[in-house]
Amino acid sequence: MKRDLPENIVEDISVAIVLEGETPVLKNWVVYLVNEKEVPLTNVLVSSKGYGEKDGKQVKTTTLRHFIGDVEGKSSVKIEAIDEGVFGLTNEYWLSYYINGTIYDKKYIFLPESIVDENLSKVPIVNKPGVLIGGMN
Repeated sequence: MKRDLPENIVEDISVAIVLEGETPVLKNWVVYLVNEKEVPLTNVLVSSKGYGEKDGKQVKTTTLRHFIGDVEGKSSVKIEAIDEGVFGLTNEYWLSYYINGTIYDKKYIFLPESIVDENLSKVPIVNKPGVLIGGMN
């Protein structure tokens, strides 16, 4: 039964949408997984999708699945590039991984219009500006 399963709390693991660089006409954004733990994550799997309303119509993006493999402690890894055109949607990242044979999972949700200059801060480990969800709990 579900109530018999241990509650595996996800801490010190973040998903960030990071500004990699920009030109006068284009900003280059990338989604990162940030592991602030000392221990590695193994068999990391991330699914991503966007959904919401655009121009008065309900829209959904394709669900993408990324097998990342292992992520060392105190490191980050790129998940995917992301287009500014979907910043008006809810962008969801569902992360699943193992630590010492125990499975953990967590959903990270970037709300519509949350990826804006006013919300940018320095993302730990990546050391670039971005919007971060997760981290220290």
